[in-house]
Amino acid sequence: MATRAPDRPAAAPPGRPVRAGHGPRRALYRQWVHRLDTKGSPYAYVTPFFLLFSAFGLFPLAYTAWVSLHEWTLLEDEHEFVGLDNFSTLLADDYFWNATFNTLSIGVLSTVPQLVLAIWLAHLLNRPLRAQTLFRVTLLLPNVTSVVAVVVIFSQLFGRDFGLINWVLSLAGVDPIAWNEGTASSHAAISVMIMWRWTGYNALIFLAAMQAVPRELYEAATIDGAGELTQLRRITIPMIKPTIVFVVITSTIGAMQILAEPLLFGTYSVSGGPDRQYQTLALFIYENFTKLNFGYASAISWMMFLFIVLAAGVNYLLTRRTKGGLT
Repeated sequence: MATRAPDRPAAAPPGRPVRAGHGPRRALYRQWVHRLDTKGSPYAYVTPFFLLFSAFGLFPLAYTAWVSLHEWTLLEDEHEFVGLDNFSTLLADDYFWNATFNTLSIGVLSTVPQLVLAIWLAHLLNRPLRAQTLFRVTLLLPNVTSVVAVVVIFSQLFGRDFGLINWVLSLAGVDPIAWNEGTASSHAAISVMIMWRWTGYNALIFLAAMQAVPRELYEAATIDGAGELTQLRRITIPMIKPTIVFVVITSTIGAMQILAEPLLFGTYSVSGGPDRQYQTLALFIYENFTKLNFGYASAISWMMFLFIVLAAGVNYLLTRRTKGGLT
């Protein structure tokens, strides 16, 4: 009976000699590349953002702080270092506190109703409806419309003698209102413009969060006899709480930087009306820049930055403390 010869190792291809340790070195190299890719890729992905932020965000922020410590104008070659004099002058400036009050007033009047209405619209669109895509696009249209066109149209709507708003109010016996002359009336008119532009945008953000809520929760609540308002309060709002915190903070930041609406409303001036009744902090900064007083304007910018950080922090703490949502 013939026996089978033992298998021999395959001969190396001609021109490619087998080297001792070649396989282990290649395995170590692959492990090193894999480890580098796993740990280094996240940093490589975020590096472009930090480079752009350093060039267009961090450097201007630091340079503005340096300018705020000087008496800085374009009419002089040398800029005198004055320390914190610009800030001390600012704290005693009635125009600054007037602009701060106007900013907070318009911000509250535009942000609070806007967020409530956005949540309600998102709740309505979260149900099975026909032409859902059409409704969603319609909500986004005000946000993509030019802010100049929005303000010009609303300025006509809020006109004293021939405005549509006053005509509707006259049907109820209300006398014509000079919307751009009074403090309360101008704040209400500007707030309506801001609400019209941003309510739909925030509603789409809330809608995206609502669609991630499990449908089983609503089905169980319906079986238990809970109505739509109860489901909104007890299920939807607690489940989308992180999104609410995000929208509240971004809306607060946006409200503190209002510029185009008060600039283009009524008189088209940087003073915000004849009595500065709707001049915001951003508009006050712009006014000082037009006067070439860059040091003082930079000090105002830094004060507004501190106000934004403070307001965002307060809103974050308040929204985080409401753990149960609206109960």
